[in-house]
Amino acid sequence: MNAPASPVTNAAAAQAAVLVRRASVVYPSGHRNDLPVHALSEVDLRIAPGEFVSLIGPSGCGKTTLLRVIADLEPISAGEVLVNGLSPKQARQARAYGYVFQSPALFPWRTVLANVMLPLQIQGRSKADAQAVAREQLTRVGLAGFERKYPWQLSGGMQQRVSIARALGFEPRILMMDEPFGALDEITRDGLNEQLQQLWQRERRTVVFVTHSIAEAVYLSTRIVVMSPRPGRILKVIDSTLPDARHLGLRDTPEFMALAHEVRIGLAQGHADDRHGGDEA
Repeated sequence: MNAPASPVTNAAAAQAAVLVRRASVVYPSGHRNDLPVHALSEVDLRIAPGEFVSLIGPSGCGKTTLLRVIADLEPISAGEVLVNGLSPKQARQARAYGYVFQSPALFPWRTVLANVMLPLQIQGRSKADAQAVAREQLTRVGLAGFERKYPWQLSGGMQQRVSIARALGFEPRILMMDEPFGALDEITRDGLNEQLQQLWQRERRTVVFVTHSIAEAVYLSTRIVVMSPRPGRILKVIDSTLPDARHLGLRDTPEFMALAHEVRIGLAQGHADDRHGGDEA
């Protein structure tokens, strides 16, 4: 039986949207001669309500694993994770967060409106109520007028906006996004970055965002979490100095470039540490 948390711990948990303490994930080997895979190693992270936090690092560093742990899609091997003061399982059951995957994962035989309505109907909402909420969310992501279209009739960027509308439909306090724009062309990605930033400005939901793109992380985030190659650890947390209200033109400013350089240095340091100490990990 776990010992009760200290008052300080309880206070910290109550004030955090996400609290990760000494979290590790170890995957057992698939063969008796193979070593276990250490995906995450003693990760500590606190995300305050209303923050936009990006996780960035090389492929295989555990950033998606960390996101999935927070969302109760992966178990932890050690440590603790709290989401709005609840365990990830309790938060999932309470529908405290929405999750946007790398690909939209829409049902091709359902219209755009029906795709967004589906989780609401599964929750037991009436058809009329689910339809009203779905239309509102589609308007928020700029897809009013596309309700009767099918996913195959939409561009990749529009499909991803449907996925975001679906995740927002039940008004989650936290939005988790796993490289949602990674497969899109640069122009489409820029447009969706701008729309997502504007959406965050309006609603100030807590966002946990996984990306490979330095420019995307710097443009969107209030804080950027730089992760090391496997086993995933947090190397550096960078606070943004950019103004809250942002536009794509900021990417050409010295302030933006300085932040991007700081992220790049952090990533490079992680690779250097991995080369010199990887055999000991």
